[in-house]
Amino acid sequence: MRKNQTNDELEKVFLASGYDCVIGVDEVGRGSWAGPVVVAAFVYDLKSMILPQVNDSKMLTRRQREKTVSKLMDNKYSIGFAGQKEVDRLNVLEATRLAINRSLEGLDLVKSKVLLDGYFRDPFDFDYKCILKGDSKHYCIAAASIIAKVYRDNLMAEYARKYPEYGFEKNVGYGTKNHQEALEVHGVCDIHRLSYKPIRKMLERKVDSI
Repeated sequence: MRKNQTNDELEKVFLASGYDCVIGVDEVGRGSWAGPVVVAAFVYDLKSMILPQVNDSKMLTRRQREKTVSKLMDNKYSIGFAGQKEVDRLNVLEATRLAINRSLEGLDLVKSKVLLDGYFRDPFDFDYKCILKGDSKHYCIAAASIIAKVYRDNLMAEYARKYPEYGFEKNVGYGTKNHQEALEVHGVCDIHRLSYKPIRKMLERKVDSI
């Protein structure tokens, strides 16, 4: 196994203890200034095809993710998301919880163990385990991280065609220098998160200058 490579040892432990499947869940987009929070849920069971190249999506290049994701999608998975207006209304943590629940809505959770990347203080209504940096340790979470990342990147590329001035196809909504400069020139668009501090401060400056 390569250094920093994920493995499916924990998944096998849960399957051996009586679970029908293990569902890895990961999100992408919490820190973005625009667009939705996207969550993927990847179902691992005895029939799952194990791909040696699967790793934390941040450890892979865009080309590697796109090459891998088509094979991962031969397995069972689901997507959930919370839009920017929900992020503004709820706050990003609650919006992420909402997206997690949405990602699991179509899956059978009766005899499933859900592995969540990160830590959540308030409980969920399903059998789960939180794992810090789980996307760099466990196969099913890493697989979910790749699916979520590719799905959201593609979505932001679609937004880039509607709002070409912000460079969403490259910055995917994050606060890069070019994104900040575009905001100063063009202001916000419909998919910006108005509750985020940098954008809120920019809007306040514009109001003060009137």
